[in-house]
Amino acid sequence: MKWTIIILIMMSFIGSMMWMMPSPRERFQAKLRLHARSLGYNVQLVRLTTPRASGETEPEEITVPAYRLARSNLDRKESEALVPWQVHRVSSIASDGLPDGWSWARGEHALAEDQLATIAQVLAGLPEDAVALESSPVQVSVYWHENGTMETLDLLKTQLQQIMDARF
Repeated sequence: MKWTIIILIMMSFIGSMMWMMPSPRERFQAKLRLHARSLGYNVQLVRLTTPRASGETEPEEITVPAYRLARSNLDRKESEALVPWQVHRVSSIASDGLPDGWSWARGEHALAEDQLATIAQVLAGLPEDAVALESSPVQVSVYWHENGTMETLDLLKTQLQQIMDARF
């Protein structure tokens, strides 16, 4: 009887330790986010409200990691002239100038044709699990579900850098 109690206590203790250990997915995310910080990203977990999709009555709210690169290359005058915009991977009627499957949450009809062409090029290069792209005077952000590799971070940085270099 004494041994049974000892074994049950030990199994409970080991089970609690195993439950607290990070899963392989959590370990991968931690490595990915650490690598992202070394590349200059600021990573945040944010609650994002998508535009209302065609045929839907309510917009969807999702929690997703935001990978942000700061705009350190702009002076104050350039920063004040930037128009903030945000696009989402959802089909809706607010999609003027965007590829199929993408919609505006902010900034529709505020950008020039060459800027829309750059956005379309960047969107085409994003991974399939990227759900949104955003530009503000402070930073450029991509929202994605982290289903990639370390090389995906380099790809994302290249795509975000195109927007920062175009200064819009």
